[in-house]
Amino acid sequence: MYAIVETGGKQYRVEAGATIQVEKLPGDVGAVVELDQVRLVHGDAGLVVGQPIVQGAKVTAEIVRQDRTRSIIVFKKKRRKNYRRTRGHRQSFTKLLVTGIATA
Repeated sequence: MYAIVETGGKQYRVEAGATIQVEKLPGDVGAVVELDQVRLVHGDAGLVVGQPIVQGAKVTAEIVRQDRTRSIIVFKKKRRKNYRRTRGHRQSFTKLLVTGIATA
């Protein structure tokens, strides 16, 4: 059984027992979160596609880690104008362990 959920403006294909890395969600490590923006569910009853979401379906997951990604360098330059700007960026993320997929 798998589902497609939307969180943080992105869609993820999840199965029970899988870990996914999503945009930062509020909560501490060990807390349980429910993702209710389920777009599609494939299970024993067949394929259920939402219009746009599947009513009554939700994915439960446990927060495994709250962290930030590796640093990236953002460098801007305009030639012959002595314009140079360097900035760094680290994106926050939440790592989830999917514990179950429920349909109504």
